[in-house]
Amino acid sequence: MNQDSINLVEHYYAAFNSGDMKTFLNLLTDDVIHDINQGKREIGKEAFTQFMACMNYNYKEQLVDIVIMATADGARAAAEFVVLGEYIQTDEGLPVAQGQKYRLPAGAFFEIRDNKVARITNYYNLQDWIAQVNP
Repeated sequence: MNQDSINLVEHYYAAFNSGDMKTFLNLLTDDVIHDINQGKREIGKEAFTQFMACMNYNYKEQLVDIVIMATADGARAAAEFVVLGEYIQTDEGLPVAQGQKYRLPAGAFFEIRDNKVARITNYYNLQDWIAQVNP
């Protein structure tokens, strides 16, 4: 396990949880690849910034029970966590938001370059989330 990569991912999630988007986004390479769960691939920090603006508008989330692993060379890392969230604004194509709370297991895979996140791929069960917010 590479401690530098683990520390980077810890810092990434700490910035997310504190709502410090400046720090959060500064941990990304300019050409970051973002593989969105059950969605398309986006490339670049600007696209990631726009994605996060949408997410922060529609959802209020905190990540807990975070477990991080990294390869010995530090080039890749993975995290498993639980998303504690509140659905605050209706997201296009999804159920109507009414402040529903959810608890969703999730995971992420990272590619790391020059001690920054060069790729992030997130996974969660969308059907589980829909069932929680649209009973």
